Amino acid sequence: MRANAINQRLLRGQTPSYERLQARFAEEPNSEMGQPKAVHCGWGRLLIGHTYPDANNLARDLLDEQPGERDIALYVAAPHQVLAQAPQQLFLDPSDTLRLWFTDYRQARRVFRGYRIRRAQNAHDWQAINSLYQLRGMLPIDPSKLTPRHLGGPVYWLAEDEDSGEVIGSVMGLNHQKAYKDPDCGSSLWCLAVDPRCSRPGVGEVLVRYLIEHFMSRGLSHLDLSVLHDNDQAKGLYAKLGFRELQTFSVKRKNGINEALFLGPGPHTPMNPYARIIVDEALRRGIEVQVDDADAGLFTLNHGGRRIRCRESLTDLTSAVSMTLCQDKRLTHRVLAQAGLKLPAQRLAGNAEDNAAFLAEHGSVVVKPVDGEQGQGVAVDLRTSLEVQDAIERASTFDSRVLLESFHPGCDLRILVIGFAVLAAAIRRPAHVIGDGQHSIGALIDAQSRRRQAATEGESRIPKDAETLRTLHAAGVDYDSVLPAGQRLAVRKTANLHTGGSLEDVTASLHPLLADAAVKAARALDIPVVGLDLLVPAADQPDYVFIEANERAGLANHQPQPTAERFIDLLFPLSRVD
Repeated sequence: MRANAINQRLLRGQTPSYERLQARFAEEPNSEMGQPKAVHCGWGRLLIGHTYPDANNLARDLLDEQPGERDIALYVAAPHQVLAQAPQQLFLDPSDTLRLWFTDYRQARRVFRGYRIRRAQNAHDWQAINSLYQLRGMLPIDPSKLTPRHLGGPVYWLAEDEDSGEVIGSVMGLNHQKAYKDPDCGSSLWCLAVDPRCSRPGVGEVLVRYLIEHFMSRGLSHLDLSVLHDNDQAKGLYAKLGFRELQTFSVKRKNGINEALFLGPGPHTPMNPYARIIVDEALRRGIEVQVDDADAGLFTLNHGGRRIRCRESLTDLTSAVSMTLCQDKRLTHRVLAQAGLKLPAQRLAGNAEDNAAFLAEHGSVVVKPVDGEQGQGVAVDLRTSLEVQDAIERASTFDSRVLLESFHPGCDLRILVIGFAVLAAAIRRPAHVIGDGQHSIGALIDAQSRRRQAATEGESRIPKDAETLRTLHAAGVDYDSVLPAGQRLAVRKTANLHTGGSLEDVTASLHPLLADAAVKAARALDIPVVGLDLLVPAADQPDYVFIEANERAGLANHQPQPTAERFIDLLFPLSRVD
């Protein structure tokens, strides 16, 4: 029974299923029973769910999704059976499927002008469409992966501004009759996007109408599309065009692209990025999250009868002794020295004579509080007794005990160790500004500080304090000086991220001896998660000096390395998704 204006009323109440599709194939003369069908759309595959004979095969194909792509199984009649095959890896898409029967369609009364619709034809068109999709947070298209049109592949159309020639919208259409010999002669719409900067009205509606009228001219009977259940604006447009809900489901694989769809709203309390990255990964795996104190980054994770409390990356797995060994920099120094690792010379600040003698012995020193974090109270490369004494007074506001260490030049390297294995490494660069020949250094610092705060959700800024001013004076400038255009100037000696520093990932090039030393240090401290700071000439060279250990390392600072994933693996190994 071929879909047409007479009998489609009988078809409307029948949801897509494998059994119904095969029955429809059987009604067609000389028709072969359909086989499972997948169509590649350039960003992933559309798995035509009701062409699959069983849930296991559909789940298996979804699990074959390639990295960086997004596969969608649509027309899934029994999603619970598919999800049961891989409940940790698959999820039910919270989108509604809408269908427009072409007998319900009415042409537009209003004429929209200023742009034309045409097919994507060349590399320039694909580049323009991908730029548009990236503006909208959508996956780009790899045209080389598209299922060819003669094998039932999709077609992309674009809206082109008649004045500027710019691409201002795009949409993908799939002819189901060509894709899998659909006896119901359907079609579907995907990837509708309009440039948010476009001032032309009605671009989205015109693209949808163009696709409808194109498929009508090909003798097809209906057009389907998928829209998020809470996208009321889009649903309003589709309802105006005559679309109605179709009782069917879509299933997708859990991945970073789909994260917002399967995580749900999660804790409504805002959290800093160092806690948020862990909470998001826990929610992604179905681990219960209880936020205890959002401002302090405190939360509790529950899964499978196991309960672990965290403060960012510091957890119940870290003992009080290990935490003390990291917090007290004197104890850190002793433990790592006993393990045979290389460290700077160190002593407690004493009277002026003893401090001057230590400075004379080493030529340049570092001053830091015994127990401090986020670079507070740290002064680097001090060369005069007056600088040392001033730095000691500033450091004593954070801890009455102040350390002197020999200064060692080099790059500031952070190595992250989780479960006594090196997971990430990054060179930390001190905060800097670049002159423009117009603005003062003080104004450049303020602008750079605002950018760093915005990029790190308020976690990083460049303080205009005595240490910044000392660094500027050492370079022969001050806040009112104007740098020539293009000149780069470090405004801090330390590379701490909380004081405006930045990171360069060097995990791939880390020298094996540095990785071994980091694991040895973590085992000496007996701490499962730790950030170790070293000074090195380069990340790919074996020389180093250990500076300190951080018991609450910022996992978010090492993206795109899988820091949160391995952290949750450590806490809840049974939740691991391979």
